[in-house]
Amino acid sequence: MRKLRLLPLLAFFAFVPGIAKAHCPLCTVGAGALAVGAAYLGVSVLIVGIFIGACALALGLWMSKIVKKKYIPHQKTIIALLVIISTIIPIMPLIEDYQSINIFLFGEYGSLFNRTYMYNSFIAGTLIGIAVMYISPTLSAWVKKKRNGKLIPYQGIIITFTLLSLISLFIQFGR
Repeated sequence: MRKLRLLPLLAFFAFVPGIAKAHCPLCTVGAGALAVGAAYLGVSVLIVGIFIGACALALGLWMSKIVKKKYIPHQKTIIALLVIISTIIPIMPLIEDYQSINIFLFGEYGSLFNRTYMYNSFIAGTLIGIAVMYISPTLSAWVKKKRNGKLIPYQGIIITFTLLSLISLFIQFGR
């Protein structure tokens, strides 16, 4: 009888992974809480989005390297995109901020070139953050080439955080 009680417990542990290689929902919730807190303290939602987007791409690229064997074409890109989406989408309902951009070039109001467009500031920020994080390694390689193959200590991190900080400061205080 005692063996029968242990059977479900053993079956449960058979499906528990030895090493967790999943995208942590707790980290996503933590990033979302920090994003809401930063927005509450007066940091622009666009800037919050920039840092969340950069973090999501870095996490996505890192996690895409975990699976060593190639099962499908473009596997690393798909994994990175899934991680980015699973990081950004849970945070979106917590921070809803829409801005408008007015385009008054020509034509009647309501036409394509004479209209007011609305956009989600958080999503715009995440796209900027993803773009900055994506071009940072290329810029780091260019600096390395200009310095005849020599790296500055922590060069990649310095370039990435400098770009993210400069863009964020310009958005926060330059508008």
